[in-house]
Formats: sequence, C-alpha cells, structure tokens
Amino acid sequence: MIKKKIEKDEKPIQAVKSVKSEPKRDYIYAVGRRKSSIARVRLYKNGEGKITVNNKSYDEYFPYFEWKDMIVAPLVATGMLKDFNFTVRVRGGGFKGQVVAIRSGISRTLLKIDENFRKTFKPLGFLTVDSRQKERKKPGLKRARRAPQWQKR
Repeated sequence: MIKKKIEKDEKPIQAVKSVKSEPKRDYIYAVGRRKSSIARVRLYKNGEGKITVNNKSYDEYFPYFEWKDMIVAPLVATGMLKDFNFTVRVRGGGFKGQVVAIRSGISRTLLKIDENFRKTFKPLGFLTVDSRQKERKKPGLKRARRAPQWQKR
C-alpha cells in the first residue's frame, strides 16, 4: 500500500456536502396527534375557509356539531375562519381522537404563520399532545388487567 505524503502547504481534499433544499410548496404543513390518530394538515393561503378531511368535506366526514366546532376552534380563536383552506389526511383511532388530532394540526400550521398565536392556543390546550395508548395484553389475562373469572370447582 502506497500512501502519499501530504506536504505542509497542501490541504487535504474535503468532500462537498450536498445541500438539500426544501421544495417550493404553496402550502404550510404540520402534523397533529392524539392517542393512535395522526392527522397530516396542509394550510393553503388565500382560501375561502374550506376544510377537506380524507377527500370529503369536514361537515360530511364528522356528523356531530361538537366535533365540527372542535375542528374550527383554533380558527375561531384567532379570527381567521375564512382566510385559509385546509386539506387533512387523518388515520387511526376513533372519531374523537381524529378530531383532536386535526385540531392540533391546524393549530400547528397557524403557529408557523404567526408565533404569537402560542399565547392563545396554550391555555386552550390546542398544542397538548395526548400520548395515551392502549395497554398491552398480559399473558394469562383476558385483557391488560382483566383476570379470568375464578371458579371454585
């Protein structure tokens, strides 16, 4: 093996790092989570207030008024109900978990627009991640903690 001796004046050749540039997008992206629900939210500027969840209108996807109000709560709190359009892809969990995940995702996209909204969202709990998961089943039990019914005979 032949090694080239580096002279004092020579500098070793360094590899050029490739700079990965973020692609130009016309939306702002954020993720909201609750339990096992994950919502990927895209905020489009210059909108008219449309919210699309899994290629359906959010009115059609969520039938109850409570859930609809929870989704638009960050927009109502900031007074931006008709300023943006949102498209949401949500997976996992039940409807309530999906609603809170969407609310969290919408809040996070609005935070990327204006960091001062944190003062509004934090006391309302829109930024809190509920990370509870279902406890795993233990061997010898019917569920996580439910023991089989005791039989005398």
